[in-house]
Amino acid sequence: MKKIKSLIMLILVIGLTAGTALADMPKYVFFFLGDGMSSTQIQATEAYLTTLNGGSAILATDLQKDENRLNMSKMPVVGMQTTYDAHALMTDSASAGTAFACGIKTMSGVVGMDETQSISYKSIAQLAYEQGRKVGVISSVSLDHATPASYYASVPNRGFMNNIATQLAETDYDFFGGGGLASPTAASRVGDTSNNVWDVLTENGYSVLNDRDSIMALMTNPKDKVVCINPWLQDSSAMPYAIDRPNTNLSLKEITDVAISCLENNDDKLLFDGKHGKKRHCSKFRNNRNINGFFLMVEGGKIDWACHANDAVASIGDTLDFDNAIGSAIEFYNKHPRETLIVVTGDHETGGMTIGHATTGYSAHYDVLLGQMNSYTYFAQNQWPAHKAAYNEGYDWSRPDNFSSNGSMMDLLTSAFGLTWDELNSYQKEKLEDAYDKSMIGENDNSSDENKLLYGNYEPIIVTITHIMNENASIGWTSYSHTGVPVPVFAMGSDSELFSGFYDNTDIAKKLAKAMDIIEKLPVEK
Repeated sequence: MKKIKSLIMLILVIGLTAGTALADMPKYVFFFLGDGMSSTQIQATEAYLTTLNGGSAILATDLQKDENRLNMSKMPVVGMQTTYDAHALMTDSASAGTAFACGIKTMSGVVGMDETQSISYKSIAQLAYEQGRKVGVISSVSLDHATPASYYASVPNRGFMNNIATQLAETDYDFFGGGGLASPTAASRVGDTSNNVWDVLTENGYSVLNDRDSIMALMTNPKDKVVCINPWLQDSSAMPYAIDRPNTNLSLKEITDVAISCLENNDDKLLFDGKHGKKRHCSKFRNNRNINGFFLMVEGGKIDWACHANDAVASIGDTLDFDNAIGSAIEFYNKHPRETLIVVTGDHETGGMTIGHATTGYSAHYDVLLGQMNSYTYFAQNQWPAHKAAYNEGYDWSRPDNFSSNGSMMDLLTSAFGLTWDELNSYQKEKLEDAYDKSMIGENDNSSDENKLLYGNYEPIIVTITHIMNENASIGWTSYSHTGVPVPVFAMGSDSELFSGFYDNTDIAKKLAKAMDIIEKLPVEK
């Protein structure tokens, strides 16, 4: 009898342990990717938030207050990932996205394929879809951009955006949202396809929504197979920077809320899609169970764009918008704590952003940043062309005071950026005069090498103003491109402990696959 009782107890323990393991496997998986975001962008944003909330960016007691911390940096599990690709210490978003999505190193510019551009791979999103989960892809840049494309497309060149968008329309994923499509009706370059993607979306049962009211209506009347595009796209079919967003647009958080509503709705899937006869389940996961749930990838894509232009305020604004979207996932987690996994990281750092500058030493003055009203893009699309048109006729670049003698430009310096000419040092004034000349008619006293270092490919006067603002605040920049520094990873929820430690970016896809109980070994060929 004792042996029988012991055997029964052992069976019960094994059964309970197995049941707990199954219950703890995340049913709902969020992957947040801040493009161009590393530790510096995060720290700068928290210092800015501290200042915005009335605190001081030089007081630890203020910086450590809960309201001045980002959602991501308060997560209990922290790791670090290396970002280099197959042949470069500085990756691009295509190769980094492929690493995250497919678990393989590839070349910059290549999406969902190996470095030979001959083998295509399934993304973690496609594997989740085949497993029976709903799938959503969100980005603040265009939905056919390199990062979102990594979760559904395979192309040898990220510039084949019509081809990428066509593959989007053929995924049968449940939700796409954020920006628009960069080349929906024609080839974007030689070698690209030239399909009408709007027609392909319709043929495949998608609804395309592009006004705030109809998109927000999905919160109370959710549906599958929707593409939600913000009504105003600022540049390259991307959402506007958060600092420029009109009330008619949705924030990244609002888009995420809508996606959660749609993906959580009618969670159970059918074995086959009745309209297209496409299989929604595969047996390639442990115990052949119907997982259901969802996988949602959310990209804060314009953090990267702002850092390319060395615009700290625009970058910080979009990092806050991105973090607010993470807050939506945390709210969802609080309702489903044992079934939800949230992972947050960046694909690389952009701009060589630093906390500290040669001219400020150990001080910081983040209140300087509060004077900037809009992004560099907004200024370049609005105030600057109007000013240039008004004053470029008969312009003489050899004059030493073109900037300081122009009252209109002096007013713009203050009204748009919060800077005052008399408070600048002599070198800053000299740089503004040179940049103003270069922007007005393309000439100044600098050599071409000097101009390349000072301005990159950006509008000289605008990037110079943001540089001066940033250095006064104690933020420095070393590049207009990506850098090769490792990037932090934050996680919470079921199986979040997988993401602690120091590892490669390709390991993130493999860790997600393990957490989602996908037994196919990544990378998985299509």
